[in-house]
Amino acid sequence: MLAYLRDEPGGDVVKSAFSAETTCSAANWSETMQKVLQHGDDWALASQLLKAQGVTIEPVTQADAEWAAVHWTSHPNLSLGDRLCLALANRLGTTALTADTAWDTDEGIRHIR
Repeated sequence: MLAYLRDEPGGDVVKSAFSAETTCSAANWSETMQKVLQHGDDWALASQLLKAQGVTIEPVTQADAEWAAVHWTSHPNLSLGDRLCLALANRLGTTALTADTAWDTDEGIRHIR
């Protein structure tokens, strides 16, 4: 979402992936907000743009939290936020998009750059 909001490489890939089923975990929504604010950008506008693209926010469930904890050993280079994103994608049976090269190329992960 940051690549889209900041018009970075891969932002076009993110934009083309937006749909009525686009979901973001509450943990990753918080990370996105923090980065937008860190760069001095307008969070209210960014939030409106994302929601206008169909992004909905999904709570982190106990099952997501446990999936993220268990998969720490198989994804030791990923942050808790990254693993929660993967947990949500796993729960919903969808693909997680990332610009982070630390992520594997496992099924269910799509690199945008």
